[in-house]
Amino acid sequence: MPDLLIELLSEEIPARMQARAREDLKRLVTEGLVQAGLIYAGAGAFSTPRRLTLTVEGLTTHSPTTREERKGPRTDAPEKALEGFLRSTGLTRDQLEARDDKKGQVWFATITHEGRPASAIVAEVLDATIRAFPWPKSMRWGAGSLRWVRPLHAILCILSDEAGAETVPLTVDGITAGNTTRGHRFMAPDAFPVTGFDDYAAKLRRARVMLDAEERASEIRSQAENLAFARGWQIVPDEALLAEVAGLVEWPVPLMGVIEDRFLALPPEVLQTSMKEHQKFFSARNPKTGRIEGFVTVANIETPDDGATILAGNQRVLAARLSDAAFFWENDLREAKSGMAAWAEGLTSVTFHNKLGSQADRIARIAALAREIAPLVGADPDQSDRAARLAKLDLRSAMVGEFPELQGTMGRYYALEAGEPEAVADATRDHYAPLGPSDAVPTAPVSVAVALADKIDTLTGFWAIDEKPTGSKDPYALRRAALGVIRLVLSNKIRLRLKDLITSHSVRVLPDTYSEVQENAHVIDQGSQKHIREKYDIVALAKEEGRHVTLHFWKFDDEEKVHLNSFLHDRLKVHLRDQGIRHDIIDAILAQEGNDDLVQVVNRATALNDMLQTEDGKNLTQGLKRAGNILAQAEEKDGVEYSFGADVKFAETDEERALFTALDTATPAIRHAMASEDFPAAMSAIAALRSPIDAFFEAVQVNADSQILRRNRLNLLSRIRDAGRQIADFTRIEG
Repeated sequence: MPDLLIELLSEEIPARMQARAREDLKRLVTEGLVQAGLIYAGAGAFSTPRRLTLTVEGLTTHSPTTREERKGPRTDAPEKALEGFLRSTGLTRDQLEARDDKKGQVWFATITHEGRPASAIVAEVLDATIRAFPWPKSMRWGAGSLRWVRPLHAILCILSDEAGAETVPLTVDGITAGNTTRGHRFMAPDAFPVTGFDDYAAKLRRARVMLDAEERASEIRSQAENLAFARGWQIVPDEALLAEVAGLVEWPVPLMGVIEDRFLALPPEVLQTSMKEHQKFFSARNPKTGRIEGFVTVANIETPDDGATILAGNQRVLAARLSDAAFFWENDLREAKSGMAAWAEGLTSVTFHNKLGSQADRIARIAALAREIAPLVGADPDQSDRAARLAKLDLRSAMVGEFPELQGTMGRYYALEAGEPEAVADATRDHYAPLGPSDAVPTAPVSVAVALADKIDTLTGFWAIDEKPTGSKDPYALRRAALGVIRLVLSNKIRLRLKDLITSHSVRVLPDTYSEVQENAHVIDQGSQKHIREKYDIVALAKEEGRHVTLHFWKFDDEEKVHLNSFLHDRLKVHLRDQGIRHDIIDAILAQEGNDDLVQVVNRATALNDMLQTEDGKNLTQGLKRAGNILAQAEEKDGVEYSFGADVKFAETDEERALFTALDTATPAIRHAMASEDFPAAMSAIAALRSPIDAFFEAVQVNADSQILRRNRLNLLSRIRDAGRQIADFTRIEG
């Protein structure tokens, strides 16, 4: 069984596209081979900046011969129907067979598909793959029609076995496949033949090409750490940069440089970001000083001077880049020392959203909400208000203009320079967090207050203008904001009612037209925002450029509150599912009152989840659901609700009396445990009902002939249902 080797040699492929491209090459070729009838033992894909490589091991030499039976029209069908069937099969009338069918005789065709050699199938599949390759961006070059990410120069395509290697006959847009490749562009540019994957990989290494991206990344990490260790430094970990640099070089040669003393006063985040974004340098930190004092650059060539010329050139470019950063830093510090008033004024002209006003409008909303949240999280209201008003100011700084990823980080430096308390400064840095599921969650009270306010304002604002996320689109990252709210609340165990915050938060919404508002305006006092009678009432009149502009605020109606709360619950379910709690258990808890207290919801769901892992819990669920189902059927049939009146004096069996006794003990215990939020105790109390409920259903016929007994037993079932409802809606639990 031969092995297949494919290499597509081109100009440099962008690093960010390589991982996806090698997986696409593997998927498209292997799927095409299998669909054509070939099977294989294994496949592996590789990439360097100049090549995509695929090896397929244990490929069958031929596709099998197959026969297909196809049913045609009846033998007495019109001639045109028969002609169409013959065209579709490629057969003649004498090759058809008449067979008896339910509706008479019909024509059957037996079509033979002869097997084909692997080389012909490979050529066909690879041609289709190259022409339809799903690059995010592609180009044409020269006079050809082929599109590729960068000009494609050569195709290597061979089938090899013990007898030798065979070149697959293939020509794509004037490029004929061969059995040769080339090594490193500068250190080994000449072509050389290969006979199989092992030979190919070995010769490439001798030609200064590391084929495996993971090997290149490992080599870069190892050499960089050794260079840093020799100076007593440490490399700042950056896996994303490592993966990118591994996609920029075929033969990595790390070189270490030193940052000039004049730049060491820059914040380490500025140094790291500038070197990473502009020059793809790794930062080296001195653990004794805590400063970033050096860098590692990765060359793609070995030089006679051991990279000294390359390093000198990089040092000159770095000095120019850091000089710009130092200029921005010094100018920003002067503005920070003066109170950042110019930045605050500048945000009035920066639009956050055309229906939600400027960044300054948004800051005012966040500050008001942060002040309201502060007592709930143990934060100082004045500091929370102040931090919210400072949090977005660095958006107007020159440094953040150059490096947007430093927003928040630079805000902390500027706040400290302005003499603000450390808690306020930290909140300006942390209020964006958490940005993702693995991002750290702020714990400082002021930071938590501002971070929550920022995300709640985002959610309520875009709900206000009906820009809710859809199944495929979430342009304003509202799912991320909702997950941020959930993680902030749960990580800090914050006990608050999200519905109350949503209801009380007023969002300024700009009218679509001035005349529309004039027609529907009802002007009230600014201080009466929480008493707005209509959804779009006018709250204030403001002067802007010498004319009166009407502003109005949006408030949630009940339907919208429910919708936003459901959205938060959906995110909560995703968050808890990753922690091993099933969605149906969460649904059972969310169906109860108090479902906007997320800490309580999680505590209850965790306790219920633990109980349902036990044998008693599993069986109890079935008993509760059975009681609920019998009750529902009886109440629907009789048109009454069986919710009270169960009396032990009408009990005829020991099992009935035992259930009365068990409920008399469990019900108050559950009520007390739930009131004190001792949810494990509540679960233990209800789990104790498992045996008496099981015994009751085994021994007692609920729908007895005696109406007195039937009503009493149905009312007894209602006590079981009520006991369960204190904890969760057990009808929502699956299984």
